[in-house]
Amino acid sequence: MDGILNIDKPRGLTSHDVVERIRRLTKSRAGHAGTLDPNATGVLLVCVGKATRVAEYLTAGRKRYLASILLGVTTDTYDADGKTVDTQPVDVTEAEVLDALDQFRGPIQQIPPAFSALKKNGKPLYKLARRGVEVERNARRVEVYELVVEKCTPPDVVITVECSAGTYLRSIAYDLGVTLGCGGHLAALSRTASGPFKLEDAAQLNEIERVAREGDLSPYVLPLDSAVSDYPTLGLNPREVEIVRHGGFVCPTDDTPESPTLCRAYDADGRFVALLRFDVQQHSWRPHKVFLG
Repeated sequence: MDGILNIDKPRGLTSHDVVERIRRLTKSRAGHAGTLDPNATGVLLVCVGKATRVAEYLTAGRKRYLASILLGVTTDTYDADGKTVDTQPVDVTEAEVLDALDQFRGPIQQIPPAFSALKKNGKPLYKLARRGVEVERNARRVEVYELVVEKCTPPDVVITVECSAGTYLRSIAYDLGVTLGCGGHLAALSRTASGPFKLEDAAQLNEIERVAREGDLSPYVLPLDSAVSDYPTLGLNPREVEIVRHGGFVCPTDDTPESPTLCRAYDADGRFVALLRFDVQQHSWRPHKVFLG
């Protein structure tokens, strides 16, 4: 099976847990496109079979979240799964919270949590943190395209955030608490969209498992080219298909888009053949990833 599953990840499972269950169901290789913490729910895209080769494009896409923040309590993981390390009275107004949230809009420099899947010298930070090893974490540039306050009745704050890949909502919750002087952590999180894939279209994991046991998972499997739907398309004739399949260059035609980085190539039957990259020096398309065997 080759394709993408849009799964509403249940609370309490790691992203890896979900992937392992899909691997057992499909008996195919699988991987997820963007980690969700065990306490988080929502859109988890699992790529199966050849679709694992397009996971990078899904991972890099914009994400949208509904995040609940509890002020006054700081945890070591910056979320509700962690150990409480400090409590403070919450003596802030709604206006002060709204003003503090302004700093998280647009391009920002963000220090990731110590308990994260990022690696230092090949070791995940969360494993080092569990052993009490302190590791210097450098700030990274991320971007918050939209931050909407859904509720603000301190100590409870609920926000909707659309952001770039690699943005930690846990860090936003923690940093908001630092700014306000009372501390805070991420109480709950749901990913409501990953690129064009939305939560309202996601399937429950137990439903997918039930349908798979009955033998037909196809209604839930999205085509692998849906991961790269933003790229322009190029039609190939039979001779060009064979050239691409064997790693050869394809010359531009009249309907070739003007020098995009990548394009999706299809054969005359509408089958997804490959991702092609435009080679400026050769003024031709060359295969980047071939999917039609």
